[in-house]
Amino acid sequence: MSKQFVIQSRTAGEDGQRLSLGTRDEIVHSLSKFNTRAETEGGDALWGPGIKIELPPDNPVQQMLLHIVEEEIAWLPIVRLAKHFDWSVMDIESGRELQP
Repeated sequence: MSKQFVIQSRTAGEDGQRLSLGTRDEIVHSLSKFNTRAETEGGDALWGPGIKIELPPDNPVQQMLLHIVEEEIAWLPIVRLAKHFDWSVMDIESGRELQP
């Protein structure tokens, strides 16, 4: 069983709500530069080194579901992506928020 996390923006707007992560197209394009892509064009699951990211059907995207599928290699890409995109990664089980 894979461990699951919720990805959200770390940044809040003037109203206190977290900003969106971007549109689906922007996210897919940006993550493709980090070796994280859908298996098929337009797919909802993006696969990267040790991880799977599920995109919701909403636009703009407020949050995504992250699955660790290979723990040995997943943490380096997760930390790199979270820093680059200003993401907060919350553990669904414990509620702890990781802000690398």
